[in-house]
Amino acid sequence: MKLRTALLAATMGVVPALASAQPVDGLYIGLMGGYNIVQDTDIGTRPTANPNSEVSFDGGWAIIGRIGYGFGRLAPWLGARVELEGNYRDNSVDEIRLNRVRQTGVGGNQRTYGVMVNAIADLDPGLGFLYPYVGGGVGWAWTNWDGVRWGGAQRVDDTDNNFAFQGIAGLSVPIDAVPGLAINAEYRFFGTLQNEFAVRNTPGVNRVEADNYNHTFLIGLRYAFGVTPPPPPAPAPAPAAAPAPARTYLVFFDFDSAALTDRAREIIAEAAANAPRVQATRIEVTGHTDTVGTAAYNQALSLRRANAVAAELERRGIPRSQMVITGRGFTQPLVPTGPNVREPQNRRVEIVLR
Repeated sequence: MKLRTALLAATMGVVPALASAQPVDGLYIGLMGGYNIVQDTDIGTRPTANPNSEVSFDGGWAIIGRIGYGFGRLAPWLGARVELEGNYRDNSVDEIRLNRVRQTGVGGNQRTYGVMVNAIADLDPGLGFLYPYVGGGVGWAWTNWDGVRWGGAQRVDDTDNNFAFQGIAGLSVPIDAVPGLAINAEYRFFGTLQNEFAVRNTPGVNRVEADNYNHTFLIGLRYAFGVTPPPPPAPAPAPAAAPAPARTYLVFFDFDSAALTDRAREIIAEAAANAPRVQATRIEVTGHTDTVGTAAYNQALSLRRANAVAAELERRGIPRSQMVITGRGFTQPLVPTGPNVREPQNRRVEIVLR
């Protein structure tokens, strides 16, 4: 017990508290807003063709709301989620060129709104405070040219709908003070199939075809439901007057491993040698893990670690019938942390001679 207390005090004195977050496990919602750029758009006109024609847009704005579901960790470094998204983008027309000739009296807006289904992979580089993610989506979008005109007269006021697609790259920073809340920053490439609009008041032209490709830069918040802060450490039990204090040994492990290191074998050998000297009648072998991964995975890993230590004790002459072998997963950390923290002091097996 004295060794455990000393290790805890030393670790908490040198390791800063970092915000951390497990990849989303369960329902979440999010809202983002930002800056939208529409690529210069090549246009085609019918029935009279006007080659080398394009529309340029000013920078505009975008807003995106979403609801999704996360599947937690699929691997120590990977999580996955799916989401349903509603989006809106608005940009003003800056310039129209027909047959390379810049038109006068230009105005109007392009507005795009749609519904997308996205699949996203969350990555964990082991930093403890920054989580990149990538993904993509497909859906349906409506593109409206509202009052798009040249030559001083309104020419296009129409809406078309089409298949939409997008690529997503972002960074998530959890807010440790509010479990489940994270700040997200994203880039999205969003596009639709070619749209076709009706044209009015233009002799020889009654239809215009236009691409719609967007570069969108966003920032916002995501909130995952059901995330609770880690429980406070249990108070230390009152010291017993008798019998004599138990002898405790700590055996540490590498990340996601149950293999014994050379140093671990030395500690186990010391425990085995001292068991007869303290007249131990029971030897408790208890495995623990850090908080990376699911509860079920860590429970199994902690038991594998305990069995590895028990096998080494048995090899050194301690009968297995004298041992109590258990796994505690990440429920009893030596160093209290948030979820998904690679804390070396918590990857351990405790040997207690009683």
